[in-house]
Amino acid sequence: MGDILGDLNTRRARVLGMETIRGKSVITAEVPYAEILRYASDLRSLTQGRGIYSIEFLRYEPVPHHLAQGIIAAAQRERKEEEEE
Repeated sequence: MGDILGDLNTRRARVLGMETIRGKSVITAEVPYAEILRYASDLRSLTQGRGIYSIEFLRYEPVPHHLAQGIIAAAQRERKEEEEE
């Protein structure tokens, strides 16, 4: 559980709760979609192939400023490259 919680924290997750259901540990968290795209393989590695997860859309939120600046810069570079072609 500790490794999974640590991994979720690196993905900007908000852990909402932990419980045991029918002998299985369940973590409920909100994680930005961009951070969870390739989570299946990471979870398998952390749980020796036993972990599963499910996702559902909850809401949109503003991107943190430090990440937004990187996204904007990448889009500007891409636009500039397209204009040069």
